[in-house]
Amino acid sequence: MSDETILDQIEISQLGRFYRWRVESFPLPRREIETSSANMHLIPANDAVNSMIKEIRNGDIIELSGSLVNVVADDDDWRWTSSQNRNDTGKGACELIWVKSLQIVTPL
Repeated sequence: MSDETILDQIEISQLGRFYRWRVESFPLPRREIETSSANMHLIPANDAVNSMIKEIRNGDIIELSGSLVNVVADDDDWRWTSSQNRNDTGKGACELIWVKSLQIVTPL
């Protein structure tokens, strides 16, 4: 999915917290696109990681490490649950990642 010749054939959009993609014709099998792309919400573990996240630009390839987390409000009145696998799609399929380290591997 990081191959620009593939990405050029996929229209990707973000509306609020929802990630969408569309193609005129499939450059890869549909299931491969579904399981190789995701809406990932990054929660920085510290200020250094937060700064690195802000440096990411379209086209960058990154490596990150962290943990999938669920978020619960202090009053237990609100929850945000992370997907636990890469085979799901649609509402609730996003990952919430507590990012402990991040590196930009190949900047544009």
